[in-house]
Amino acid sequence: MMFGGGLSTIEPGPPGFYQNPHSINHFNITETPWYRDLGLAATVRYETPRFDFAQPHADGTSLVFSRDVDETCASIGRFSQRDAKTFREWNRRADAISDAIFLAERYSEPLDEDERNELLSGTAVGRDFLDIIERQPLDLMNELFENERVKLLMLFKLSIFGTVLYDAVSQRSPMGAAIRGFDLAAGYQVCVGGSWNLARGLMESFIRAGGTFINHAEVERIVVDGNRATGVELVDGRSLTARRFVASTLDVPQTFTRLVGPDQLPVAYREKVEKFKQTAWTLFGVHLALREAPDYLGSDFDPNVNKALKYNVGCESIEELFALHDEVAAGKVPEHISFGTGHITQFDPSQAPPGHHTAYAWHVMPFAPGGSPENIEPVKAEFTERVLDKWREYAPNMTRDNILHAWTHTANDYSRQLINMTRGDIFMGSFAGEQSMWNHFGYRTPIDGLYMAGSPTHPGGAISGGAGYIVSRIIAEDLGLAPWWEPVDVRAALKNAAT
Repeated sequence: MMFGGGLSTIEPGPPGFYQNPHSINHFNITETPWYRDLGLAATVRYETPRFDFAQPHADGTSLVFSRDVDETCASIGRFSQRDAKTFREWNRRADAISDAIFLAERYSEPLDEDERNELLSGTAVGRDFLDIIERQPLDLMNELFENERVKLLMLFKLSIFGTVLYDAVSQRSPMGAAIRGFDLAAGYQVCVGGSWNLARGLMESFIRAGGTFINHAEVERIVVDGNRATGVELVDGRSLTARRFVASTLDVPQTFTRLVGPDQLPVAYREKVEKFKQTAWTLFGVHLALREAPDYLGSDFDPNVNKALKYNVGCESIEELFALHDEVAAGKVPEHISFGTGHITQFDPSQAPPGHHTAYAWHVMPFAPGGSPENIEPVKAEFTERVLDKWREYAPNMTRDNILHAWTHTANDYSRQLINMTRGDIFMGSFAGEQSMWNHFGYRTPIDGLYMAGSPTHPGGAISGGAGYIVSRIIAEDLGLAPWWEPVDVRAALKNAAT
């Protein structure tokens, strides 16, 4: 057991080839308030790629999104001048919304819907945002764009997990998922030295502040006495007494069904726990040690295709997107092969030996194909080869000779290793609209002194640091303590959004 959870970096194959089996690309980390407040820039370095997203096509063309709006529009314009003009107009709107609203809402306790709507209605930027979040991202992309390939890369860009899946873009998002498709100022970054370096930097900050970390200390139960959380008991029999509070960063089922026990909960809260939704899909990960980086089709069309952080490979139509969704929703091992991929060693060469590279492919998969998570085992090797075959169609140099080692990591593996990821849920809870913003699970619980401080709460999973940042203020407030940091004030941000 190692601290960090989804922030892990390992060597599953040849020495010197580091793989990040869970979180690889981190969203706008260096702009977060906790990264600034903790002074992490001194010990945890990030690279910010110029080219965020790319999509090679079987006909030798390619589409590339840059952090520069002119470069992005030039790439889109080679497929549709009308779509390039649309993107430019919406980028202007999205950047204004992102600057005024997104960061504040991501790092503040959600306001209730009525108060939020009232504040947003007071500015032009806020009113624009309210109009956009009423639109389903998929419908919006179909309405705005005429070119199929532009639509697909937009959907890929705004999907949270880096692989296009219908469910991620076909529901109303009160957080404004569609805006992320157009926003170029905020994007994904690479943690130099591997994702675990962020966990290391946070742990060092914790220790410097007087914290104590106990390794290999699995919690057996949260002790509740007179409706108050008074400590925890460990599997090895040790007991730890809480002086003021207990905060759980575990998932909802483990915290309340296993560690607290349903009988300790009020009926209404027990029903809330029972209704909590997990993410409806998992990831099938293929991680490679390579002699050379993938060389994608379309490099003659646009040389920048080989410089991107994230790639949409294998899906070139909305019809294919639907077909993959339907197979996963039906609990089947997909026949349609399309996935998100990247090779971050072009941004951080330290993660491979000199002159070599690593790469990954994340393919969407049901947790229990055919009814059992074990059913992935007999087809793991075959499905890995199907992913590699498809990869070679779009990057012909991905030959067997180029691949020094392939390591496959499925939900059947990682849900046993990281017990937070119940049913292979990498986010520890669905991002569906009925569980986001004011409908999130909540930081305070009906048990005095017990708080939820992890991904089941706003703003959700995916290495945002948001839940821990927000609940730290809430706990300090409940204990009558003044925070040493300046918490983000979402009310002021929405009230003063640029007009």
